[in-house]
Amino acid sequence: MTRIGGPLDRYVFAEWLKIFFSTALGLPILLVIIDLTEKIQGYLNRDIPPADIALSYVYWMPQSMFLALPASVLFATVFSIGTFTRHSEVTAAKASGISFYRLIAPILFGAVLASGLDLVVGELVPITEARRIDLLGESKIGSGMQRTNFAYAAEYGRVYKALALDITQSSLDRLQIERKGNGKDYFTVVVSTTGAKYSGVNKKWTMAQGQMHVMNDTSSFNIGFERAIDMRMTEGPPDLMAKPRDPAELRYAELTQFIKSLERSGGDANLLRVERALKIAIPVTCLVIALFGAPLATSTQRGGTAYGIGVSLATTVTFLMLIQLTKAIGKGGVLAPDIAAWIPNALFAVVGLILLFRVRT
Repeated sequence: MTRIGGPLDRYVFAEWLKIFFSTALGLPILLVIIDLTEKIQGYLNRDIPPADIALSYVYWMPQSMFLALPASVLFATVFSIGTFTRHSEVTAAKASGISFYRLIAPILFGAVLASGLDLVVGELVPITEARRIDLLGESKIGSGMQRTNFAYAAEYGRVYKALALDITQSSLDRLQIERKGNGKDYFTVVVSTTGAKYSGVNKKWTMAQGQMHVMNDTSSFNIGFERAIDMRMTEGPPDLMAKPRDPAELRYAELTQFIKSLERSGGDANLLRVERALKIAIPVTCLVIALFGAPLATSTQRGGTAYGIGVSLATTVTFLMLIQLTKAIGKGGVLAPDIAAWIPNALFAVVGLILLFRVRT
């Protein structure tokens, strides 16, 4: 019985780790180069300082690493085991009474660590993405002090619609606030007013003459007012100029709150539920993909580097295609969103276990 953490484990883990770190850094850097080549002229035309452009790509690294880490685990597993196989080290281990399953144990341990790392990276992405957007000036709808004919998605399932926003005057013209209801106990509310003025003292909007229309499936009523303050309209004029946050840029807990708010208002949250589940499913893919890649790497001993690259790239492309299929299935309601997100992992796990049982140990 080989001692856990002995020389063999350290050797296998070290060889796997070298390839993993190379690809975990190399793949995101490659994506940065491709993206920068495509967008650099646009950044320069907007007079963004080169230092800000460079720093924005530093903040972009976690986002590119989130999907790259499972691919890095796959590359490291296929290349390390492929090398052991071609150099007859797998055969030597078996001859010494060490099974293939025991031989790849350090690799599976590394894949578990990679899963944990990917979970952390996934929670960092919204933070670094917000900073990147600020550096590139993409958090604003425009550079002026006015915005016309717009809608703004707020919390609690509320939507603000206005004819015009003037930051210099802290005013909104022809404001309408909508909150869609859901059932007889959660009414739909629509507030229409000729305008609203923001006070920097109490941080509230004071609405001028208007009406509030409240309705559900069986009844409705109107309330007229000369002046009113909406206590839940906490966004100031600069906030209404800002581009609303993409749900994909929210952390897990924030996305959960967003989903609850949307569902309370009667909105369709299926796609967001898939996105949330993928925040867990993609990191777990690191372990699943190692189980899949380990036996696959032993199937062709003479393939060399070209075989390893081909297998890794084909598997990565297939995985990314399945992710998009997952989103479509979950959004369409064919399967429950939280189940649909795990389809890629389930497929790779089944195939991986079949391949693993067929390996001669």
